[in-house]
Amino acid sequence: MYKTVLFDLDGTLTDPGLGITNSVAYALKRYGIEVQDREALYAFIGPPLNDSFKRYYNFSDEKAMEAIMLYREYFKDKGIFENEVYEGIIPLLKRIKESGRKIILATSKPEEFAVRILEHFGLAEYFDVVAGASMDEKRNKKGDVIKYALEKGGLTAENAVMIGDREHDVYGARENGIDTIGVLYGYGSREELEKAGAMYIAETVGDIYALL
Repeated sequence: MYKTVLFDLDGTLTDPGLGITNSVAYALKRYGIEVQDREALYAFIGPPLNDSFKRYYNFSDEKAMEAIMLYREYFKDKGIFENEVYEGIIPLLKRIKESGRKIILATSKPEEFAVRILEHFGLAEYFDVVAGASMDEKRNKKGDVIKYALEKGGLTAENAVMIGDREHDVYGARENGIDTIGVLYGYGSREELEKAGAMYIAETVGDIYALL
């Protein structure tokens, strides 16, 4: 039985599609880039922003960091709350908490933003540890965030499982010797998660507890 449950945030606990895509579009517009198909920006949901700006728009390291600052101009007060909790998440967290397990947040989103989101949506009370990326982007890879989360909570990878919707959740967990549950209601596909090596797949929020 898993005793420590790590959750990704975007695409796993909440649907941040509107806020993240609005923030990315705001940043890109400053470079004269207009995005007509909003779904094209869904690829930014989950992975570190630095990687996505470089991968999808060929930004240099310096330009990507500048774009992140522009992204945060919109996100910090508006985009952060253009978000909603997936149906069934609060009952799931409550059930896990009542079972005596530790619940950890491990997100590539900056930690201070993650804390504000959990508090705003009434999720903070369920988490024993909240771990996110650093604002300077030095800690943004999922493997590093998961390692930091365990260290912050004084926990080990033994009897731990990571729940997330994208391949980087799976790869980051594997780097730390942690099992994974990939979820299909977020922004990753079954093919992506299985190719990355997810141990289990949950099609819905309701499928998660049985896999623990």
